[in-house]
Amino acid sequence: MRFRPEHHLTRQSDIRAVREQGRRLDCRAFTVWWKPRENTSAAGPRVCVIASTNAVGHAVLRNRAKRRLREVFRQHQERVPATCDLLLIARAAATTWSRADLDKKFVDACGQITSAVPAETKS
Repeated sequence: MRFRPEHHLTRQSDIRAVREQGRRLDCRAFTVWWKPRENTSAAGPRVCVIASTNAVGHAVLRNRAKRRLREVFRQHQERVPATCDLLLIARAAATTWSRADLDKKFVDACGQITSAVPAETKS
């Protein structure tokens, strides 16, 4: 699947809402913040990838971490509930871990998110 513009979480207010109202999963190489979206008219999950200098390093490493995490999301976006917004925050290990390890951690996180989303929407 392509990583289309509608899958990008771009508005600062949306990103802030995920960070302030969402839940967090620690995946060691990256952190996933997620929040179910009230507006379900958007097609599919949306994601924003963040890599800071303090956490990852200089520009080349930050760009590599963001590229790798966007690709992991692109490959496994069907596992994320369609009504979720994700914020992926890279750490230094995101540039050094193997792709298989990043995939495994992301898939595990998606499983936890999927099991939690129905419970939250019922209440």
